[in-house]
Amino acid sequence: MTPEQLQDVVRTAVAAVVGRGALPVDVPAEVVVERPKNPEHGDYATNVALRLAKPAGRPPREVAALLAEELRAHPGVAAVDIAGPGFLNITLAQGALGTIAVDAVTAGEAYGRTRNLAGQKLNLEFVSANPTGPVHIGGTRWAAVGDAIARLLQASGADVTREYYLNDAGAQIDRFARSLLAAAHGREVPEDGYAGSYIGDIATQVVAAEPGLLDRSEADQLPVFRARGVELMVAEIRSTMEAFGVHFDVWFSETSLHRAGALEKAVARLREQGHVYDSEGAVWLRTTTFGDDKDRVLVKADGEPTYFAADCAYYLDKRERGFDKVVIMLGADHSGYVGRYKALVAAAGDDPAAHLQILLGQLVNLLRDGEPVRMSKRAGTVVNLEDLVDAIGADAARYALARASVDQQIDIDIDLWTRKTNDNPVFYVQYAHARISSVLRNAADLGIALGEAGDVDVTALVHERENDLLRALGEFPRVLTSAAELRAPHRVARYLEELAGTYHRFYDACRVLPRGDEETTPLTTARLWLCAATAVVLRNGLGVLGVTAPERM
Repeated sequence: MTPEQLQDVVRTAVAAVVGRGALPVDVPAEVVVERPKNPEHGDYATNVALRLAKPAGRPPREVAALLAEELRAHPGVAAVDIAGPGFLNITLAQGALGTIAVDAVTAGEAYGRTRNLAGQKLNLEFVSANPTGPVHIGGTRWAAVGDAIARLLQASGADVTREYYLNDAGAQIDRFARSLLAAAHGREVPEDGYAGSYIGDIATQVVAAEPGLLDRSEADQLPVFRARGVELMVAEIRSTMEAFGVHFDVWFSETSLHRAGALEKAVARLREQGHVYDSEGAVWLRTTTFGDDKDRVLVKADGEPTYFAADCAYYLDKRERGFDKVVIMLGADHSGYVGRYKALVAAAGDDPAAHLQILLGQLVNLLRDGEPVRMSKRAGTVVNLEDLVDAIGADAARYALARASVDQQIDIDIDLWTRKTNDNPVFYVQYAHARISSVLRNAADLGIALGEAGDVDVTALVHERENDLLRALGEFPRVLTSAAELRAPHRVARYLEELAGTYHRFYDACRVLPRGDEETTPLTTARLWLCAATAVVLRNGLGVLGVTAPERM
């Protein structure tokens, strides 16, 4: 019996007590069922009696007694104890926990998935690095975390669109184009330009694709370097993302907003709603009305729109495309951006709490021997995604970046993440899956099969380590749900490490396969199902993080 199934059992017990008039309350839509910190207090605990006591006008322990009597009648429940002010500690019947293994194996890839967020259409924008250079390590963190969040949201039933916003308009693109032109002519990069060997590489490709380009005037060359350079840089970023296992559904060009007149339309709409005014020759959005620290310029006195005007147009475009919520991931250096963006959402007539979420991520440092890794030769200024993958591999990179809460700065130690030892977290989890795969292969070599779900005797799983592992497997759906709701894939990583440890302790204490001439018993089959169930959960959990689950290591 999984925690979710037990929740239904508890809620049914409440409904039964309410139905016979013993408890004058409404049946709650949900009840909380948790694993107690002390295993001696039972398999699970619930505070439902405490929650119902006040509306019922009855002492909590009296309510608990009514519910305990109902729960004890359920065949999957062995005992119910009332603790403290009215908590119910529930011990499941022998074999009830064992059904978790059967459920996990039977469900396979679907185990842990829910429909909790079904009906929600979310636009998840992440990375969105300027197309002026390779994706740096900060953007790499967002690639790993953003993709994991998307996978989590989809596992909870949400309709998610992964989107990359290309800032392909503005001053940074002008500097990029000038840098390419200078490189093509063998000159030093402009003082405000971009450095790194990739600039020379791209410049060479542009010249090769445009015969006679360098014979034209530099005024004619510059637009070509701008357009072709951005095109090549975007293609490289896309290729890098795909190689990292991150696929974007939409690559949205800022330039397309300008060409479509979306900025002017956005300003007009906000003006119609009474939030735009003119002052000192510029056009302003009155964001202070909605909690911003100062009003923001939309169009400068020289007639040029600001980046914020593009932000307004882009947000409205997302909403017009039918997204219920816009989720944006930004670096910590964009913290000042949050207030103004919430204000524009409110000015557009939306509720920032319902229609917007901005996640801020802290810095990443790459270390070797305790010292920061030197700057990338190719990027010229920072460590980039390819540097990290080359150093520790894609699996380790994705796991390391998703393992910590995004609001924490992290140090990635190359020595640690390349070790084939248990102190390397991703190796520890992947090794558990490979170990189980080996057990299942050995079982097949011995002619021992799992058989049909209805034939396995899960009541044989009574060892303490077996029950520890079953309870851990039963938590997986809840872990996925909370991680999705909190946008916190690190919860999945930490859970997987705990699960791997629980499996290793089970394996050390409980022999799975017979030795020598020993006969296969129902316990053998039950333990094989438990191993297979653990493999399913490890595989599904690693899949959420975009990390492979190897069968051999």
